[in-house]
Amino acid sequence: MRFDQLPTPCFVVDEALIEKNLKILNGVMQRTGAKIVLAQKAFSMTTFYPLIGEYLSGTTASGLYEARLGYEEMGKETHVFAPAFREDEIDEILSICDHIIFNSFSQLEKYKDKALKAGCKVGLRINPECSTQVGHEIYDPCSPGSRFGVKREDFRPELLEGVTGLHFHTLCQQNSDDLETTLNAVEAKFSDFLPQMEWINFGGGHHITRDDYDIPRLEACIKRMQEKYGLEVYLEPGEAVALNAGYLIASVLDLHKNGIDIAILDTSATCHMPDVLEMPYRPPLADSGEVGEKPYTYRLAGQTCLTGDVIGDYSFDRPLQCGDRLVFGDMAIYSMVKTNTFNGMALPAIAVQDKNGDCRVVSQFGYEDFKMRLA
Repeated sequence: MRFDQLPTPCFVVDEALIEKNLKILNGVMQRTGAKIVLAQKAFSMTTFYPLIGEYLSGTTASGLYEARLGYEEMGKETHVFAPAFREDEIDEILSICDHIIFNSFSQLEKYKDKALKAGCKVGLRINPECSTQVGHEIYDPCSPGSRFGVKREDFRPELLEGVTGLHFHTLCQQNSDDLETTLNAVEAKFSDFLPQMEWINFGGGHHITRDDYDIPRLEACIKRMQEKYGLEVYLEPGEAVALNAGYLIASVLDLHKNGIDIAILDTSATCHMPDVLEMPYRPPLADSGEVGEKPYTYRLAGQTCLTGDVIGDYSFDRPLQCGDRLVFGDMAIYSMVKTNTFNGMALPAIAVQDKNGDCRVVSQFGYEDFKMRLA
């Protein structure tokens, strides 16, 4: 099957582009000795787990189900962090995870002995109180009132016995200069505890595979922790694994006019690309331009009843017609993992494009996938 023969809506992930990203990440591992694990919250397409496992050290999870996915489908190191763990899930989590990271000293007190008995490496998430994000505070774990991590003023050193690592995650789609700034804050607040640790986890949000990413600065940050404190360094990017490696193909269903030209698509920002509304951002679209850049401008909108189900305004070289296919870019990350069936919207099919350009559909969804989630 060729790209233009795929059904719509459909997520398509390019194998060659995934491997290109993995080679960049593996290069960092080879040069520094750091370990990089896939943050499944951004990309959980298990079709690619065997390939990812060839290049990376394992997976990290945000709870039991993601932990099971990484453990069962990749079978390498399995890390887990959650703001709080459930008592009815903790035993299963500990049976499959290598690293467990607690968000508070109360969670540490409650589960540390059980985790150590299970053979897990125990870590604690810290809050360095160093905000480096601008414009999307919803993703800033260091914002005032954040529920993530222990601040220095709340530290309880007497409870650190058995804790072998510290974890921080403060970045979102950022470069290594922000990591360096954060690392300075970590040292300023927690350097007295680093010598007694065995490992440190830099968290995610590192856009390592972006063209302008400063990899030498990242590697200097890694080596700094290795040489100064003798720590093993972990990174857990999600987006970097599948950055710019996926597409969402959609079709124009109808054309409408209300002061502006509107195209109704068979996809939805609300259901299929919710980060467009949450972030918010305007996803790239092949063969389009900014408003007014090309002769014909349209507002692209979804099928749902939500008035704000709008992907964005784009311009084109020619008028859109019903049946036209549109290809949105960078749709492998935070897309498939966030889809929903609001309004009974069907989930997009999921396809792989192999290195030869051939495509195959690996998942399709229907009415039962909508119905099974409801009572």
